Amino acid sequence: MGGAADSLDHRFRSLAMSIRHQRNEKRWRPCVRSGLLGIGAVHLQSAVTGVFVVPLTAEVSNVTSGFPHHKHRRLKMDEAFLTVKNELDTEVVVSWVSEHCYQCLYQQLGVAPAAPSLGQPSSVDFIVSTQHEITLQLNRTPATQELCTLPFHFGEHGNYSLWVKNLNDRSLVNCTLVTDADPANSYIPILVAFLIFAGLALVSAIGRIILGLSVVRGILFRISGSMETERLINSELGSPGRTVAPITDNILPPPNNPSKRLRSLDTFRGISLVIMVFVNYGAGRYWFFKHESWNGLTVADLVFPWFVFIMGTSTALSINASLRAGSTRSSLLRKVVWRSLQLFIIGVFIINPNYCQGPLSWANLRIPGVLQRLAWSYLVVACLDLLVARSHLDILTRDAWWSPGLDILLYWPAWLCVLLLEIIWLCLTFLLPVPNCPTGYLGPGGIGDMGLYANCTGGAAGFIDRWLLGENHIYQTPSSRVIYATDMPYDPEGVLGSISSVLMAYLGLQAGKIILHYRDVHTSIISRFLIWGLILGVLSAVLTKCSRDQGFIPVNKNLWSLSYVTTLACFAFVLLVLVYYTVDVRKWWSGAPFYYPGMNSILVYVGHEVFEEYFPFRWRMANNQSHAEHLTQNLVATSCWVFISYVLYRKKIFWKI
Repeated sequence: MGGAADSLDHRFRSLAMSIRHQRNEKRWRPCVRSGLLGIGAVHLQSAVTGVFVVPLTAEVSNVTSGFPHHKHRRLKMDEAFLTVKNELDTEVVVSWVSEHCYQCLYQQLGVAPAAPSLGQPSSVDFIVSTQHEITLQLNRTPATQELCTLPFHFGEHGNYSLWVKNLNDRSLVNCTLVTDADPANSYIPILVAFLIFAGLALVSAIGRIILGLSVVRGILFRISGSMETERLINSELGSPGRTVAPITDNILPPPNNPSKRLRSLDTFRGISLVIMVFVNYGAGRYWFFKHESWNGLTVADLVFPWFVFIMGTSTALSINASLRAGSTRSSLLRKVVWRSLQLFIIGVFIINPNYCQGPLSWANLRIPGVLQRLAWSYLVVACLDLLVARSHLDILTRDAWWSPGLDILLYWPAWLCVLLLEIIWLCLTFLLPVPNCPTGYLGPGGIGDMGLYANCTGGAAGFIDRWLLGENHIYQTPSSRVIYATDMPYDPEGVLGSISSVLMAYLGLQAGKIILHYRDVHTSIISRFLIWGLILGVLSAVLTKCSRDQGFIPVNKNLWSLSYVTTLACFAFVLLVLVYYTVDVRKWWSGAPFYYPGMNSILVYVGHEVFEEYFPFRWRMANNQSHAEHLTQNLVATSCWVFISYVLYRKKIFWKI
């Protein structure tokens, strides 16, 4: 009895120590959220220290035994069951690495015990991620001999078995992965949502066609006329001070010189904004709607640069209109500085939500952000344009041999400044010495690059932010933590990347100059846009070598790398051509519903950030691990903001800074 009591006491002590260990690790557990093989994995091993992290689970079990009762635990999104059955007479270490993790160390998933007897395999269960393809590696212990490697893309909520057995020759080992239960199709909610919105768009288009028929318009006119007559009869006709506006006012022609506004620009801005709001709300919790962990692009990585691009385009048109109206450059400069300051202050408030509970604390105030990046880009680009912009463009000749480059040559001082800024970015990125890191490092650190540079996240960009702003004043949970298990703060809207955002905004301003110089000549505008798109696309192909990780400068949203700017600017020019042609040239599309949020972009962006957690934008879900429920909630929330912007448009309410 004494031995049994001692054993039981030892087990309870181990349990208490394990719980205390989980509490101690609670501070940095969000760094290893499910996105690897995290929440259900037995361990996540640090590439540098070798420390094991207790997984987030209600079960406390032996660290090498897996989860023997996993079938009683409900799978979460992007997870699948994996059962490893080991028929060998030695333990097998199961490790893994994500296909999206470039030059990463294998991380230990767990240990499959030796088979208890011949023909009776041991069994250990794990929960694995289904976001990306992973490679499983099995090693024999204690000799750490590699037995096999298996690349495989697990399906969400699938059930899989990995059999490890000897062949006839005892020196050879066979590893076979079997699907025990087919995965669920998690993309059906996206298909259903697409069909619903496509159906609404089709019904709306058919309705506009029907309402445009002369017969229908005549019927509606007679109905509206009879209603107006009845209203006049029932009213107090002839009472003093009362005048009735003639009905013909509704059909008078517009003024001779109406202000001409390109709907395509507001539509383009609205497209970027609506996708941005949808992504910020969660986008159904699908991985491809989240920001890429490091190199590469997802849908979420497209919209912010497009917003910067179209801001530059609008800046060119706005400054030109103000100068033509007689405004002085000094007055416009004051407005630019004041708008930039307002954007920056609003940005600081909305990304530091603790202001709802009291004054902002400087100790952990995040300084960079989306609106702050917009404020900086707008300030620089608008100031450059004020230096070189011309108030009268009609007097410029188009007959000279250099006229095809007119929209560039006239503003060469501004272009020179932008190119000098980009040279500064290149020099700082590739030549600035960073302590304990290789010069010119562009990697994520963590377990990437075989764990050699774990604390070098972002290279010079991360170093400059930590040096200028301090670790407590930048983003604490960057996307690189998801796959690369980094633990260094890093801000994707940091100081060094702001230089590249100026280039993006100025390319947008260049699009505005094209519109100004070739206005009403649609073929010239479209051809210029396509030429710019081609040039930027070729430059991107050279910089990236048409690969995700192997190029000279990979496409990277976290760094706002040069290739990221050229690639997204290429996409922006092409998309702007499509929107401009369909909305302003052919008038096949009115730009709705994106046109309305595009007219009230600041209000929609700030509003969705401030009221994100409030009904009707968010509510308690019956199953918070359902893509369908998350997608429904996020689409409803985004649609609410589109509807709000439509109502404000009808009321002629616009919030401008």
